Amino acid sequence: MIYLDNAATSYQKPEAVYQAVQEAMHHMGNSGRGAHGASLDASRQIYSARELLAELFHAGDPSRVAFTANSTESLNMAVFGLFGPGDHVITTMLEHNSVLRPLYLLEEAGLELTILPADQNGCICYENIEKAVRPNTKGIICTHASNLTGNMVDIGRIGRFCRKKGLLFVVDASQTAGVFDINMEEMGIDVLCFTGHKGLLGPQGTGGICVRQGVAVRPLIVGGSGVHSYSKAHPEDMPTALEAGTLNGHGIAGLYAALRYIKETGMEQIRERELSLMRQFYDGVRTIPGVTIYGDFTGQRAPIVSLNIRDYDSGEVADELAYHYEIYTRAGAHCAPLMHRALGTEGTGAVRFSMSHFNTEAEIDEAVRAVHEIAEG
Repeated sequence: MIYLDNAATSYQKPEAVYQAVQEAMHHMGNSGRGAHGASLDASRQIYSARELLAELFHAGDPSRVAFTANSTESLNMAVFGLFGPGDHVITTMLEHNSVLRPLYLLEEAGLELTILPADQNGCICYENIEKAVRPNTKGIICTHASNLTGNMVDIGRIGRFCRKKGLLFVVDASQTAGVFDINMEEMGIDVLCFTGHKGLLGPQGTGGICVRQGVAVRPLIVGGSGVHSYSKAHPEDMPTALEAGTLNGHGIAGLYAALRYIKETGMEQIRERELSLMRQFYDGVRTIPGVTIYGDFTGQRAPIVSLNIRDYDSGEVADELAYHYEIYTRAGAHCAPLMHRALGTEGTGAVRFSMSHFNTEAEIDEAVRAVHEIAEG
């Protein structure tokens, strides 16, 4: 089996991740819910993971990192915890439904929403951001990289603009965390949302939200916290403010092992490997008659190539790849409806190939061969 669906979830994990989860299930108690050894062991591992994440994203104090189940939960926290009726928020057509649907719900309640258009290559025009600002604009929320095209957004440029205008800046790093450099301070990011199971190489059910010092996010969920149990109000201090209930300690132990692997291997080495494999695939399929590739391949981008073959439905192509070639990809809408509208692929969807540094050149060659044979019909 050749797995090329890493934008959905990383399939191959470092061996240390499997071992860490198993050991945690044997030994870990409930963090913050006791003073015995098992509870303290959980607290130490979870705090160590916070430290590595704060270091990775240049978030400052590790307490500004709160754990969630995934990017969707983190983005819901950010949207509902920062914005409300009467506010104006700017976003883009590149966004995943994890950004769009919470914003649509708030729009029904009185939020004003501007969605910046994308061109046929899936790129936004940055000059449109300044034109979109209103007196009641409170913030901008956008992805770091499109999960459909792999196009990357210059979040540093947008962040500097937000700082200049006094706007909140929320970034969805689902497709870039663990692979691309993210510096919250230098890039002007107020809230960074990420998942643990993609580029960070951790288990599913892990993710997080990093909140800059001085920014307060209203909690999405309140309840048990392990502290201030007699208070009617949920604790306001980070990270407890955004961590109601028992954390996925077993998963976070695996995420901690993955973070150590990334640090030891080197994020730059991982990124160069993945982009090299992406470019190998792109160069192999871009001249095949009947193949249409989407996105901008002239600048920095995530290791993703989405395409269609002739007028075939993307689901049929993905099935053919899976059943006859044992190549696993993702087809359909990819939870990115506005991006498909910009690309003109609402009817067919697209077949997405997304690479990991665990893939090999031979696997990429086989994927190119498969696309060629399907296109020949």
